[in-house]
Amino acid sequence: MAVRFDRTIPILRIFSVEKAREFYVDFLGFKVDWEHRFEPGLPLYMQVSRDGLVLHLSEHHGDACPGAAVFVVTSGLDALHAEAAAKNYKHCRPAIEDAPWNARVMKVTDPFGNRILFNQYSGEHR
Repeated sequence: MAVRFDRTIPILRIFSVEKAREFYVDFLGFKVDWEHRFEPGLPLYMQVSRDGLVLHLSEHHGDACPGAAVFVVTSGLDALHAEAAAKNYKHCRPAIEDAPWNARVMKVTDPFGNRILFNQYSGEHR
């Protein structure tokens, strides 16, 4: 049987469930798929998703380091940008920039220093 990789799910470190929800759910429009704690009061591990993009967010020390970058190939970048701009989120006002790799990019940084780079390629470069 040949090796096959079905999906990559980045794990991003968070320090506040409230701020994570505000950023990922309220601002970026993700939905919470599930949450897990080993018992009440312990760190949260949860999955959020939107349109095929799945992220794991973890309060657990050692699961990931803050300041990660996630590169996401995207279509509909202008619509995503317009949606984000309409939210008037005071901690992030992303712009779309031209990138040297034949793409347009919208970068957002969560409250924990993790960056998501939404990339929409131009032409045949993918």
